[in-house]
Amino acid sequence: MTAPATQTARPRSGADADAAHRRNRRRLVIGYIPMVLLALFFLFPLVFMFVSSLKPDAQILSDIDSPQAFLPVGDISTQNYVDVFDRVPVARFILNSVLVTTLIVGLGLIVNSMAGFALSRLEWSGRKVLLTVIIATLIVPFETIAIPMVYWVSKLPTLVFEGAVPMYDIGWLNSYHVQIVPFIANAFSIFLFTQYFSTIPKSLDEAARIDGAGWFTIYRRIIVPLAGPAFATVAILTFLPAWNQYLWPLMVVQQEDLRPVMVGMQYFFQINPAWGEIMAYTSLITLPVLVMFLAFQRAFVSSIASSGVKG
Repeated sequence: MTAPATQTARPRSGADADAAHRRNRRRLVIGYIPMVLLALFFLFPLVFMFVSSLKPDAQILSDIDSPQAFLPVGDISTQNYVDVFDRVPVARFILNSVLVTTLIVGLGLIVNSMAGFALSRLEWSGRKVLLTVIIATLIVPFETIAIPMVYWVSKLPTLVFEGAVPMYDIGWLNSYHVQIVPFIANAFSIFLFTQYFSTIPKSLDEAARIDGAGWFTIYRRIIVPLAGPAFATVAILTFLPAWNQYLWPLMVVQQEDLRPVMVGMQYFFQINPAWGEIMAYTSLITLPVLVMFLAFQRAFVSSIASSGVKG
């Protein structure tokens, strides 16, 4: 009596498993459909921009009302990119942006991580008050302090060379460092580093101190290797505003050979470019941002998921 019951139960269990598997797969497909549609919605402008940058103006306008606007078909070439480089010194603009952004990100990672280390790992009076003040500065819009900052940097001393002789001058305007130094220290980066470092067990510090390690050795040998996701997140979040800087360089830089790519875009629009050239210029601006995000996206998501901005 028992054997037949067992033989009939196995097929029923397998059928139930198959049905559950189909239900899970159906739910998965239904869940992915809105995400795919949302991704396509955000990708359409980028695809249109990159595809249009390869087409002449006449074809861009003729394809605008059809799906061909998103397909690299027809008279495809890189002539628009060649025209952009011929009409404006875009290579110089890009080089300036790369230099300024690299130094802001690189120096910012060092300065802000060390500040976050001091606020999260060291015991000293007033650190909570200082952290509160740093967080409070996040609510101050940059536009409200831009004019005082211009006055301030115009009065700072700077080192110049007349031949081989170093001399002091007054004013940081029309220089690279005026685009870099004011943005190295960042309140949000310090806050993010502080939060992430707080999640690392302090027993590691105590063990290192017993072995005779100093605080800088603990920072460099223990904390930094364990905080890769935080460094990647800060790198991305610092890279984006540094690369997209427009208002500040517009106010403090008038020399064309010192302009970043965003200010150069205003100069580019003044020469009445064609639509294909506009798409080529904007593609050149967008590509570094996409490459940066794709390179660090896993670490960025990992950091937000593990530490986030809690607290």
